[in-house]
Amino acid sequence: MPTRLKALFALLLTAAASGSALAHTGVDAHQHMGFMSGFLHPFTGLDHMAVMLAIGLWSALIAQKFDREMLWGPLGFANVLLLGAALGMEGVDIPAVEPMIAVSLMAAGLLVLIRLPLRGVGAALLAGAFALSHGVSHGYELANNINAFPALAGMVSATVLLHTIGLALGWSLRGANVWVPRMLGGAVAAFGSALLLLQLTN
Repeated sequence: MPTRLKALFALLLTAAASGSALAHTGVDAHQHMGFMSGFLHPFTGLDHMAVMLAIGLWSALIAQKFDREMLWGPLGFANVLLLGAALGMEGVDIPAVEPMIAVSLMAAGLLVLIRLPLRGVGAALLAGAFALSHGVSHGYELANNINAFPALAGMVSATVLLHTIGLALGWSLRGANVWVPRMLGGAVAAFGSALLLLQLTN
């Protein structure tokens, strides 16, 4: 493997390790979360932040024009995130949550990379499938927390903001060199791959 590729892979593994540690530190660390703590939480977890940005980026890149059609993916993600959080808070046991988060990163990055032209309900369902594991993970963290609902409101608000940033970035890159968004999508997919490898080897 070339030296540059080795260095990039090592960097991705480091990011995956730090992102995983920051995003999922357990219930005890979140006992006193309120709205602002919940709002900041997705920004401190690289895995959550990357997938939310990627969904917005993909939605803008495949849009035929600047209209509500771009919102299907982000809305599908945000709504299933809430559903997943509710399941997690109720203690519903969903297997392989952390590996599925990594897989969602890989898939979302590939969507950006290939610009899969999926719109409408199909886009919402696919983005929602990526969101379920992220929501369940948040729900586990918020279980038995008296401030769970304000914290969850903060997380959803941050999710909407990250989707909006992704949409704005994607729209601004529509006229750019095609390899720019492809590189961003590839980076997200590579991050997910590194995160999954780290989980499987631990």
